Amino acid sequence: MWLFFGLGAVISTLLNILWFFRNKNSFLFSFISLAFTSLTVCSFYHLEATRVIQEDWASLLDTMPAISKMLWFCVITSILLNAITFIKKK
Repeated sequence: MWLFFGLGAVISTLLNILWFFRNKNSFLFSFISLAFTSLTVCSFYHLEATRVIQEDWASLLDTMPAISKMLWFCVITSILLNAITFIKKK
């Protein structure tokens, strides 16, 4: 599920920037992008919490280090890309 939310965040961020440079109102895409980013993080957290409940420690050791860094990168990138429209607007 987190993969679909992540793809939704990327697509809506790209649409946000595209509409902004076409001088159209892009605030809806910015909201959608940040919402999908939040849902991605929550969905991944839920997935890993399920693995903790099942005590699947090997799976956690395999996935958490790499995915947690990727989530940090994606969230920061999403915030910065969506901030372009707010900074340029003012």
